[in-house]
Amino acid sequence: MSEKTNGKTLWGVHMGAYHDTRPIDHDYIAIGWPRMGDLSKLTADREAFKAKLADFYPEAKKGAVPVQAGVLFRFIHELEPGDIVIYPSKADRMVNLGEILGDYAYAQEDIAAGLLPSETPHRREVRWLQCLPRTTFGQSALHEIGSALTLFQVTTHAEEFLAALRGETVEPEPDDDADVEAVSEQVEESTEDFVIRRLKTALTPERFEHFIAHLLRRMGYQARVTQYSSDGGIDIIAHRDELGFEPPVIKVQCKQMVNTIGRPDVQQLMGAVEQQEFGLFVTLGGYSREALDAERSRPNLRLLDGQMLTELIFRHYDQFEPQWQTIIPLKRRYIPGPVKSES
Repeated sequence: MSEKTNGKTLWGVHMGAYHDTRPIDHDYIAIGWPRMGDLSKLTADREAFKAKLADFYPEAKKGAVPVQAGVLFRFIHELEPGDIVIYPSKADRMVNLGEILGDYAYAQEDIAAGLLPSETPHRREVRWLQCLPRTTFGQSALHEIGSALTLFQVTTHAEEFLAALRGETVEPEPDDDADVEAVSEQVEESTEDFVIRRLKTALTPERFEHFIAHLLRRMGYQARVTQYSSDGGIDIIAHRDELGFEPPVIKVQCKQMVNTIGRPDVQQLMGAVEQQEFGLFVTLGGYSREALDAERSRPNLRLLDGQMLTELIFRHYDQFEPQWQTIIPLKRRYIPGPVKSES
């Protein structure tokens, strides 16, 4: 049975990045195992769920069948209207908190209408109440909602998430040496959280611009920061040659923000970019679908989000000057990767 906090059960759910922003746009959470069909027709019994999953997914490992069947059973029969759901979105790096409104639905019509990916036909209606940057929460709370399960109960940091749901200011515990060590041992997403948190909290907006210019230099560009506060929307000008006469010229706008950047901000940058020049927008958060549509329609525009930025930092980190390595203290660690089958 589920454990309630302040009369509410808190559930965490993971959905793949292929959902993009659709769960928030269309008010849902959804999980997979599409071969199972309409689960409302199945007896409300865990053994029945295990038997059907084993029939339709014979390739599933024996130990995984009870776990996966348990996820499906909870999603159908234990989630109740009024329960709170926490969805950490990979598409925009936001933590979304909402209230479950409806009962389970086998959402074939939504899939046919393109509102829901075909991989996840099992749906619950949600009213989203708060969409907050990951940096709102402490690293320990983020670890809890980083569970490997698709659906899980949130208990240890329930009060921290409920406070955020009520709109109260959440003061995450400061990172100490043990926290940093734990982050370095986590999977890539946890390390990205740490890097973005440091870039947000340890630098002024002006210093952030100088950091991005330093990164561009380590990538082989010449880069100079424009005069702060009177730059006309252009924070950095980069080019390949030392004097800056040869194309391409890249005009960079930096936003030290963890919220979503919309199309108007991107259009402001492009208004300062000439025909033969390139525009680069750098942010710690993500971009709206309209902003990404603008990027696809402009071959001379590139939008760099927090995840892409951290990947570039990891790639060039060894070349950073000590002052920047002190701001983002990282050590090289190896973590398990996908095992390639021998051909």
